[in-house]
Amino acid sequence: MLNNINHGELFTPEQVLENRGRVAIFIDGSNLFYAALQLGIEIDYTKLLCRLTAGSRLLRSFFYTGVDRTNEKQQGFLLWMRRNGYRVIAKDLVQLPDGSKKANLDVEIAVDMMALVGSYDTAVLVSGDGDLAYAVDSVSYRGVRVEVVSLRSMTSDSLINVADRYIDLEMIKEDIQKTPRSPNYTYRPLSGISLIDGQIIEDS
Repeated sequence: MLNNINHGELFTPEQVLENRGRVAIFIDGSNLFYAALQLGIEIDYTKLLCRLTAGSRLLRSFFYTGVDRTNEKQQGFLLWMRRNGYRVIAKDLVQLPDGSKKANLDVEIAVDMMALVGSYDTAVLVSGDGDLAYAVDSVSYRGVRVEVVSLRSMTSDSLINVADRYIDLEMIKEDIQKTPRSPNYTYRPLSGISLIDGQIIEDS
């Protein structure tokens, strides 16, 4: 089925007509940012929401992210997100002993996925984090169809194995990337990020 997906198209017309029912979207903001960094694109979050909903009825779209309360640009981005179709779940960044900053929102994503079971039919999880595999498996057993959207090189096999459908961000990047003159905000989860030999380095 996945091989029939056209380049730049998240779902074929036939797939959109499948009984996806009501859709709930759960986006791991940091994971998506790193994926976009690897792809060399900036995400247009309006286009992303349209692609992930794909004509189905949207219950809610959650965006989970660590925040630096002193970062005015990031606060502006999150305000824009709240006003443009996203329910933002924010958590303060914690500085680790090595000087990097991190906020783990796996628990929040898992709890929300479980708590809303019965209110939605299809979950679209934008993350490649294998720690979410158990939550995906659990909601699946309660009758929810789960679609995982992430970059293949950053996606755990355990997560793909429990999903009903997997979509590689590489396949849809042209339809979700920001155009040069787009008014959309840029998302930067941390104060400084750089790539060294393919590894993501977080600056304090």
